Amino acid sequence: MLADLPNIDPAALRLPDATLLQRGPAIEHRPRILLLYGSLRERSFSRFAVEETARLLNAFGAEPRIFNPTGLPLPDDAPATHPKVEELRESSAWSEGQVWCSPERHGAMTGIMKAQIDWIPLALGAVRPTQGKTLAVMQVSGGSQSFNAVNQLRVLGRWMRMITIPNQSSVAKAYEQFDEAGRMKPSPYYDRIVDVAEELVKFTLLTRGISAHLTDRYSERKEAAIEVSRRLNLEKAV
Repeated sequence: MLADLPNIDPAALRLPDATLLQRGPAIEHRPRILLLYGSLRERSFSRFAVEETARLLNAFGAEPRIFNPTGLPLPDDAPATHPKVEELRESSAWSEGQVWCSPERHGAMTGIMKAQIDWIPLALGAVRPTQGKTLAVMQVSGGSQSFNAVNQLRVLGRWMRMITIPNQSSVAKAYEQFDEAGRMKPSPYYDRIVDVAEELVKFTLLTRGISAHLTDRYSERKEAAIEVSRRLNLEKAV
């Protein structure tokens, strides 16, 4: 089978196993979903959208947790031991899925949104904090409907090795969509957020027990084997 693949390391090659994709370990707790928003304003529409999504996630049987970015330092402007950084990283590790919701500012996600994602590292030792977790992306806009922020969030989700669901939400003229108490009014925009919450819970239930197999990669197994071999050779030399 490998005769035509001379560049392959047979020891690192594993065939996809359908049985591992059909049954994962029994998980009793509700799907754990971390929600991030990208504005510090007192009347923050991205926060309102996240709070509405959290209510929906709870109704769909998930356990939501909203991270408040107030007090989070800029990336590299404080040590990783900063309390807000530790809170964010602990919440990311706790989660099995995430929701990222940013306002669109100057045609892009906000710096507050990007800073939160930048504080979550791709790797912490042998642990990849976001790999294999599900992700839903959302944005709110002050003007007409746009998809700049959600498109950028999708790129970041891929970079963070997350399973980003197909559905997304973009709320136009957000100032018209929420009442004085911050509750979202009935509208097609609200219905889309319901769709996103429902789909995220389904994808999280589908993948959380098998995400390790889904994200087990040939290149990483090969790299790990080389590192182990190098370490063993060094130990023998000593």
